[in-house]
Amino acid sequence: MTVAKTDHGRVAALFGAARDGDRAALDELVVLLTPLLWQVARDQGLDVDQASDVVQTAWLRLLGSFAEIRSPVALTGWLITVTKREAWRTGEKRQIERPLPELPERLAEASPAPEEGVLRDDERARLWRAVDKLPERCRSLLRIVAFVHRPDYAEVGARLGMPRGSIGPTRGRCLARLREQLLANGEGDWL
Repeated sequence: MTVAKTDHGRVAALFGAARDGDRAALDELVVLLTPLLWQVARDQGLDVDQASDVVQTAWLRLLGSFAEIRSPVALTGWLITVTKREAWRTGEKRQIERPLPELPERLAEASPAPEEGVLRDDERARLWRAVDKLPERCRSLLRIVAFVHRPDYAEVGARLGMPRGSIGPTRGRCLARLREQLLANGEGDWL
């Protein structure tokens, strides 16, 4: 958006009158140029509230700079420059004030060394081979315990067809059998 050439003369006349204390001329100048300044501020990526603040700041700067402006004809350019600079400052503040993303409670564990990964995979394979040698009831129960965080015992009992009160003791017996299997196997250290 640009102001027509004939408007520069009008802007200069209004500015001269406003500088001499004509309040009505200042009001007309504000009405004439505010849409342009608003567009300049919005073109810098500001939202409505920020653009409103920036335009208001530009007008306040003008009031404080009446004596410094030597060429009333260049007033429009001066206001556009002030508006852009204030918009950039506001945009930079917005970037600085943007909250940082949530950081995890702790950093992810570093990847294990290749030999540690091989040993862990071997250990897991031996564990699940031992589980596969257990009776079906123990295999099902231990898989639930291994993969479900805080399983609902009523649901587990219904699914496996066992009373809720016997789940804990059965789990203990199954883990004892699994331990025996692993120790009897003799492959690797489980203690």
